[in-house]
Amino acid sequence: MKNILKKGASSTEKHGELARLRARLANAEQTLRIIRTGEVDTVVVPGKDGPQVFTLKGAEHAYRLLIESMNEGALTLTAGKMILYANQCFARMVKCPLEQVMGSSFRQFLSTEDQASLRQLLKQANKAGSKIQVRLKVSDGTQIPAQISIRLLAKNGFAYAPIGVVVTDLTEARRQEELLRALTHRVVQVQEAERGRVALELHDNITQLLCAAHFRSQTLVGEISGADGPAKVEAMKLRDMLGKIAEEVEHISRNLRPGVLDELGLEAVLHATSKEFAHRSGISVKLANKPLTERLPAEAELALYRVLQEALKNVEKHARARQVKVSLTRQGIFIQLAIKDDGVGFDHVRHLSRGKDGLGLLSMKERAYYVGGTLKIKSDRQSGTEIKVRIPHPPKAKEAIRKPKTPLKST
Repeated sequence: MKNILKKGASSTEKHGELARLRARLANAEQTLRIIRTGEVDTVVVPGKDGPQVFTLKGAEHAYRLLIESMNEGALTLTAGKMILYANQCFARMVKCPLEQVMGSSFRQFLSTEDQASLRQLLKQANKAGSKIQVRLKVSDGTQIPAQISIRLLAKNGFAYAPIGVVVTDLTEARRQEELLRALTHRVVQVQEAERGRVALELHDNITQLLCAAHFRSQTLVGEISGADGPAKVEAMKLRDMLGKIAEEVEHISRNLRPGVLDELGLEAVLHATSKEFAHRSGISVKLANKPLTERLPAEAELALYRVLQEALKNVEKHARARQVKVSLTRQGIFIQLAIKDDGVGFDHVRHLSRGKDGLGLLSMKERAYYVGGTLKIKSDRQSGTEIKVRIPHPPKAKEAIRKPKTPLKST
């Protein structure tokens, strides 16, 4: 038989204020107990528009066993966010006794900002369900990252549909994500160290040997008489080929690790890289840098240089642009690097989800993240693509800041 309970009913016996309070407390405890044990499947809740009746679907024993065995929090809320039902997992998440959770407001477990986000999500919710990530407030004052999945349940003829909520603790997922990012960062550090070693080997050994061979071939050209025409032509071709090989090896060495970055700093390498890109690709590059008064930490300079390098590579391969604008500015405590082209644009969200095609974009985002910054991409078919990287420039990190050897002017 279905029982109907009126929550919050007060005792009519007049045995004094203390007796009435005790009776109300006993009534509330009994209400929570029978809801939790599934002895009822309907609850009447007082509201502004009169009593509202909520049918608790799943009062059957098998359903409740399933809900209680979940490794995720399960809740049923009224439209006013009051918790009609909660499983033990959610109570453990928020470190609060189950009897205190049920009958309370779900708002108490969310920050003001997350409450606003939840309200907005509920306006758009449908039977397909919606999700949002929040910081769940725990009774001991801490917060845990969580994902809230909501779904409006059937009205069953009543004015307001109850809300089904599943709360997933993301603490372990975030920990694994941080471990993966730390590992990726370490891989990048090792990769950069290896790039630096190879660049040094190319510059100090291979390039020098090629230059020496080029000079010798030039000498050989001069020693071959004009009478021996075919031999002289071949010697000249060999000389030119050696010169091109030396230039290409030097170009590879600079891309692996530009020496100008270590010696003169970020502004110098932006200028050199942009000039080399314009010469090679035929795409005009406009620099709009505001000179920095201090050097950035080496890792931050390298991250910004790699973002520029990847962005220009994408422009050359995909954008079909005629002009690129590169700017480096200080905005409060942040340093911002912006690269904007006038090309065809692209769907960067889709590219990020396409594995190999999105690795370059993902690499830029991770580079910015490693140095405490953010990267934003804005792209459309009419105005091309703009990439903005913002990184903090901590004023206390004096040991990581180096003065530039030569002041540079933007061009």
